[in-house]
Amino acid sequence: MKITDIKQQVRQKDRFSVFISGKYAFSLSRTQLQDSVLKIGSELSPSELKDWQKQSTQGKLLDKALRWLAIRPRSTWELQDYLRRNQVDKAEAKVVIDKIMSYGYIDDLKFAQSWVGSRRALKAVSIRRLRQELAQKHVASEIIKQVLAEDQTDELTVLRELIERKQHQSRYADKEKLIAYLARQGFSYSDIKEALASSDSE
Repeated sequence: MKITDIKQQVRQKDRFSVFISGKYAFSLSRTQLQDSVLKIGSELSPSELKDWQKQSTQGKLLDKALRWLAIRPRSTWELQDYLRRNQVDKAEAKVVIDKIMSYGYIDDLKFAQSWVGSRRALKAVSIRRLRQELAQKHVASEIIKQVLAEDQTDELTVLRELIERKQHQSRYADKEKLIAYLARQGFSYSDIKEALASSDSE
């Protein structure tokens, strides 16, 4: 079986269609094609064609996963879950995940550090809430412990700032409602009482 043409795709400029005997056979990413020895006139055996078609499928999955990862940082479990929801079998998913890890695009420590940093920048959030959120992303407990230990944010300062903002909202004029809200955000009752006492004394 001879490769009779290799054409750049119109809609996906980074992919190239490979034709055998004038018929479309499979496509490869630019990187896959550059790393291969394929060219017009190359002969492929049936087993080689099957292998290239498998690599084509893996390449498409990799491209799709990388586009998804570009939206925001993800944990390893989130990537595994994404591939599972897209009905990718375990063997192919492992190939894709291993490749992405080799690129350094998936790293649960960096993910957890990024998550804590962005959450701290966006709103007042308790350490308990951060721990829960990272656990929901299936980040290992050792990593969660390390990242939260590195976090220099003072919990009481965060809590006081949150109380200052919420006290000006009519829905939290009732102190019990405010306490209940703060507890739902993961702050401890003792810290809430201390922060409220400090606020009342000012």
